[in-house]
This record gives sequence, C-alpha cells and structure tokens, in this order.
Amino acid sequence: MASERITLTVPGPDGDREVGLSSPNRVLWPELGITKHELAEYVLAVSGPFLAANGDRPVSLERYPESIDGESFFSKNPPKGTPGYVEAVTVTYNSGRRHPQLVLTEPAAIVWAVQMNTIVFHPWASLAGDTDNPVELRIDLDPQPGTDFSDAVPAAHALREVLREAGLEAWVKTSGNRGIHVFCPIEPSHEFLEVRHAVIAAARELERRMPDKVTTSWWKEERGERIFVDFNQANRDRTMAGAYSPRALPTATVATPVTWDELDGVDPAAFTIRSVPERLASTGDPWDAFLDRPGRIDTLLEWWERDLSNGLGELPFPPDFPKMPGEPPRVQPSKKNPENWTEDGQAR
Repeated sequence: MASERITLTVPGPDGDREVGLSSPNRVLWPELGITKHELAEYVLAVSGPFLAANGDRPVSLERYPESIDGESFFSKNPPKGTPGYVEAVTVTYNSGRRHPQLVLTEPAAIVWAVQMNTIVFHPWASLAGDTDNPVELRIDLDPQPGTDFSDAVPAAHALREVLREAGLEAWVKTSGNRGIHVFCPIEPSHEFLEVRHAVIAAARELERRMPDKVTTSWWKEERGERIFVDFNQANRDRTMAGAYSPRALPTATVATPVTWDELDGVDPAAFTIRSVPERLASTGDPWDAFLDRPGRIDTLLEWWERDLSNGLGELPFPPDFPKMPGEPPRVQPSKKNPENWTEDGQAR
C-alpha cells in the first residue's frame, strides 16, 4: 500500500510550486503530537524571515527519518532527485576538500527540506556568492552545568558592550535550548580564520570583565559553573541552529530572534513551532534590518594582535580539524604530560 501523500501549493518568487509531502501525519514531536504536515505549515508561515536569516548561503540539514526520538544524520550535498529550485554551491571544507552544498533561496526549498525530514537547519556564516568570507560574526554563549539561560543574559549584555566598543552592532537570539547566540553583521572582507580570531579577541575581553561568570576554556574540566564563550562556532563549516529553525527537543522550541530590550524577560521555552508564527504576525521580525549596516572587524583583529604580543596565543580547534599553526596541544589538561610536549605545543 502506497504511503499517504499530500501536495502543498507554495508561493514563491517564480510563482506557485507544487511540493509533495509524504507521510504528512507522521508525528515528529511525540510529546506534543506535532506532525510533519504541521512542521511544513510552520516553515511556510516563517519563510520570509527564515530566508532572510538563512537563505542564499550553504546550509546543512539535520534530518530525522522517524521522529526526534529516533536516529538523525546531516545532509550537506544535494541528494539524488533534488528539484531544480533547490540550489547548491561548491564550498571548501577544512580538509581542503571541495564539494557542493545545499542552498535554500525560496519557500518551496524549505518545504522540500521538510519533505526530506529536516528538523534543524544549520546555515553557514557566509553567502553563496562568496563562501570563504563570512557576513556574520557569531558568538555562542553556552551555559555549563550549574548555569542556565538566566546566567547567559548578563553575559550577552556585557558582550554587546564589548562589541560596540569594537565598532560592531550586535543582534541576539535564543538558541532554542539553554544558550544565547549573539551575531554581528560584518563586511565580507575577512576569511573564516580571521573572523575566528576576532571572536576570540571579543571573548577574551568579555572574560576579563566577567572572570567569575564566563570562560573561554575549551576543555570542560576547566570551565566550572560559568558561561562558555564558544569561539569555535566561528570556524568554517561549524554551524548552529539558524534563526527560526526548530530544535529537535521535546518542547519543539525554535531558535528565535529577540530584541535587546526584551532579553531580560525572555522565556526561551515559550518560543515554539506553535507560538512563533503568531509572534511574528503580532510583533514582526526583530532581525528585519539585520544586514542593513554591516560593520568591520578591524578593531577586534587589533585586539587579537595585542593579545598575541602579550603572550596569549591560538586556542584549540575542534578535533575534526587538521592541526593548525600555533595551536596548543590537543590533549586534556589533566592528562597532559609536559615531558611529551615542546613549548610550542608539538608532540616530542
């Protein structure tokens, strides 16, 4: 017996498209009874601000063939049978390998992604026209055990001031979970590694001002009950849930842009697939003008150079990266035997 299938009419820049949706009644969020069809209706409702934040850039799709309680995997390159209105761009990964990566440019493409069982959308920080140079500086404020969202809020406000001193205007969103994402639109004049260094410079300055509240320590054993400033989210091919992306959590929360004025009173659990469309309809998109005035990271890079001259060097990269110049040893501090390492972090 053929599986149930419906067809959705999706308006777009080139007129209406008919997009098939198989198994529309499959329950993706068991605790709430949210179905694949409801998810498709959600992405249609938020498609405008969703595409403004996540469209026209490489994107990875986090796909759940059954439900959020089942197995998942990531899709980066276009699978066989991808329709022509779903675009792709060739990107360079950290290994030097080059490969086509998906690009979403219209509402039908987002609905197609839902048809492919996508729940979480992970966009790059660069646009398809220039994938090597980010248009966003991204900082992830990640609460560690013993801390929560409310602890990340004052760190976010302090980070905003740090970035303002560097000539950048910051925008903020919930992560859809416990953290806060702080973004700055920037001119695409620096490649990923330089933007990462700018993020580290801002993170170190924030850490100086709030040493008991935030940390840049990559190793979990050194973080304590502080907010971790995850500088490695600024790397090439490292992504976080995009604005208005659902999260694969039991409460069906959404990574949601908010204003700085409302941040103190925000309950991130209140932003869900079922509530965000109404929020957009009543209050509009807080990130509506996000890309209007991009800044430059020159001052942050000057801070990076200043810190280098004061003895603060490179920080660890994720384990899947090749060994990077100046990187400290990739070994947990409690397990590091100094006799096995040179002063510049190379194994003897």
